Amino acid sequence: MTAHPAYGELRQVTPSAAVVLEDNPGAMTLEGTNTWLLRAPGSSACVIVDPGYEDVPHLTRVAEAAGEVELILVTHQHPDHVQGAPWLADRVNAPIRAYEPTLCAGAPALTDGEVVEAAGLSIEVLHTPGHTEDSICLMTKDTVLTGDSVLGRGTTVISDLGAYLGSLRRLAELPAGVLALPGHGPELPDVATTAREYLTHREERLNQIRTALTQLGPNATARQVVELVYRDVDESLWGPAEWSVRAQLDYLRSTGEAS
Repeated sequence: MTAHPAYGELRQVTPSAAVVLEDNPGAMTLEGTNTWLLRAPGSSACVIVDPGYEDVPHLTRVAEAAGEVELILVTHQHPDHVQGAPWLADRVNAPIRAYEPTLCAGAPALTDGEVVEAAGLSIEVLHTPGHTEDSICLMTKDTVLTGDSVLGRGTTVISDLGAYLGSLRRLAELPAGVLALPGHGPELPDVATTAREYLTHREERLNQIRTALTQLGPNATARQVVELVYRDVDESLWGPAEWSVRAQLDYLRSTGEAS
């Protein structure tokens, strides 16, 4: 696992991708939000992905590291990824594009399968819902920026398990050796391997919830399931866990497994 640098330092990860870590650590953000700067070697322009919060010192450092900015891309609607995008767009005079149209400024919404040509790169848009409905991954020749669909460590909170399982299966089919550049945490050497590990983890969690429902009854609440399944987990994490359990209960009930 790659260690993060000090907050605010530009770290070159691949010849075409560098990262600035925002100083916003927490249970949901891990070490902080990774703001990615993409440019082909020799390109004068840059693409910024996930500016983070409206954290002016962080955004100022990002703008200074980026230089000429052709485009700002956003992986999903959560404020720790997008809140600072309007401020940064004004600062660097660049449009904002996201899958969710209301997040865009000066350019249309992204679409699944679209290839964005910017900063000397071809960036393919993969719609990967599940964490949020508008979640996307952004794939270049040998990397994929995963937002919160795949994290650098641990697992992500989900809102729609059925959609998320489909997104993981899509990522699991990517070629071997594609580097994952996540929204939080360190990069991962093979996104397909990690996606398969996530699928295994999700099935294990589903089995735990199936077992919990045999004890609690089919109408158990997400909170009741969390208190049973996550009883050995720090209670500070029970809130996010409850969101994911609710999504899993919805999935089991939609398939008739929780009746």
